[in-house]
Amino acid sequence: MEWLNYHHLLYFWTVAKEGSIVRASDKLSLTQATISAQIRSFEESLGEKLFTRVGRRLILTETGRLAFRYADEIFSLGREFMDTLKGRPSGQPLRFRVGITDILPKLIAQRLLEPAFQIAEPVRMICHEGKTDSLLAQLALHELDLVLTDAPVGSGIKVRAFNHLLGDCGLTIFGGVKIAVKYKRGFPRSLDGAPFLLPTDNTTMRRSLNQWFEAKAIHPIVVGEFEDSALLKVFGQQGRGLFAASSAIEREVLDQYGVRVVGHLADVRERFYAISIERKLKHPAVIAICESARKDLFN
Repeated sequence: MEWLNYHHLLYFWTVAKEGSIVRASDKLSLTQATISAQIRSFEESLGEKLFTRVGRRLILTETGRLAFRYADEIFSLGREFMDTLKGRPSGQPLRFRVGITDILPKLIAQRLLEPAFQIAEPVRMICHEGKTDSLLAQLALHELDLVLTDAPVGSGIKVRAFNHLLGDCGLTIFGGVKIAVKYKRGFPRSLDGAPFLLPTDNTTMRRSLNQWFEAKAIHPIVVGEFEDSALLKVFGQQGRGLFAASSAIEREVLDQYGVRVVGHLADVRERFYAISIERKLKHPAVIAICESARKDLFN
């Protein structure tokens, strides 16, 4: 039986992931000459070329792409095995590492994550916030158990990941007490010319609102755009403009910010996803989050 040299496979996989021998050498703390020699040995043992050079770039051959897919799966299973052994020492809480995209409203994130604390065993939750691409990279390296976001992973993302739809809901339009009373009458036509606080245009909510405004021939006056949804709501609390939030957290927004409901946009839907590297979910906290979201939060 021919045995695979896993050291060679690791060097190849790291070069393919990093995109160059230089970056791989930094990652592995090995010299470039050592890595080059090991990859040549690996290619000789396989009888196939794994890379072609285009200028200064290394490009995977067809065999290289096949090898990379298998290597990704092999090292994914290895990391999962080690995490299982080391992630939960006897008597210690279950570690749950979750990534939250920076455009996901904090109130939604809190509601989604809360069921993780309701499972039978104690949980130690470790939350990371960041851009989607960065979080997906950490997920691929098994540095995260889950990523929460408002959009599925597209086919152009070079990360082996699975989308789990948690649910969807409409939007609620809110405003401070005085401004809400003014624009509640005649809703939704009253929104034409109304002052609005909107999320920045890199968000799914902003794109959905823009499409709805255009379809209804409504032209709000944009007085502020925000990446931070909590800051947006604070300005809305002060009466600077109307703002939208997920109807799933309507009660929390009313209680926390003391604003009023102007109206509902039931035909503008927000969707929320859990992204994992597993098709079938295994982590108890992840399972609890997905089941609760579908049964309760977005039901």
